Amino acid sequence: MTDPFEINRRNWDERVAIHARDATGDYMLDRFRAGEDALHDIEAAELGDIAGRRVLHLQCHIGRDTLCLARRGAIVTGLDFSAPALEVARQLVKETGLDATFVQGTVDDAPRLTPGPFDMVFTTWGTICWLPDMARWANVIAAVLKPGGELYFADLHPSFAVLEVVDDKLVPMWDFQTPADRPLEFVNATTYTGDATIMSNQATREWIHSLSSVLGGLIAAGMGITMFHEHEVLPWQGLSVLVPATDRMWRLPDGYPRMPLSYSLRARKVGAA
Repeated sequence: MTDPFEINRRNWDERVAIHARDATGDYMLDRFRAGEDALHDIEAAELGDIAGRRVLHLQCHIGRDTLCLARRGAIVTGLDFSAPALEVARQLVKETGLDATFVQGTVDDAPRLTPGPFDMVFTTWGTICWLPDMARWANVIAAVLKPGGELYFADLHPSFAVLEVVDDKLVPMWDFQTPADRPLEFVNATTYTGDATIMSNQATREWIHSLSSVLGGLIAAGMGITMFHEHEVLPWQGLSVLVPATDRMWRLPDGYPRMPLSYSLRARKVGAA
C-alpha cells in the first residue's frame, strides 16, 4: 500500500469505533447528546452568529462538530472520506434530533459533491496535515463559497508542529514545509484520545504546512484574510510536555519559552455578497 490517502483512510476508518464510544473523553459524546457545546473555546469565541447560514464542514469525521454548528442554527453539510465515520454522524442526527446532511468524499471532491454555494466553510483541528497541497485546498474552498462567503479555520501552528521532545527539551525535528510528494511517515499503535485499543492500521502519511503556504494559498485563490490569531493553547496534548490549561485545552508548562501552539483565521471570498 503506497497511496497516502488510502493509508490514511484505513487508519481513520479504524479510529471511528474507538471515537464513537468516547462518551466522556475528548469526544464527550454523552455530554454532547445532553446538549453541552462541544466546540472548543477558541472557535466558540470566534465563530459568531451563524444562524440561518449555509455551512460546509470539511473533514467532519463523526459529525459531532457539524452538529454543534446545526445546534447554532446553521444549515450544515459535513464532508468526510470515511464511510464508517459518516455512519456514526448519521446516528448522532437520529439521537439528537439535529439536522445535517453528510456526504462521503475527499476535500478535492467538494466542488463536485457539495458545490453550494455556501456562506461559510468550517474546518478545524487536525485537518490540513492530511492534505498535500494548500493551493489546491484553498481553491476548493473558494470554489464552494458564494462571493462574500467566509472560511473559518483553526489548527496546529507549524512552529510547534516541527518540534519533538528530547530530554524534556523542545527540539526542531521536521522541516517547516513538507514536500507534497514526500509526506512524513508515522506509525502509532493507538489513536489520540488516550484509549488503549491497539489498532491494526497504525500507519499514517502527513504533511506540515507553513503559514505562508496557507495564507498565500488563500490569497491566490481570491480570499482576503480578515482575521488571524495565534494561541498558546492546543485542544490535544500534542507533545508529552504539555500540561492542562483548562478542561479541554493544553499549554506549555511554566519555565518554557512562550510560543504559539495553534492559530485561527477567517478569510472572505472576494466579491459582493
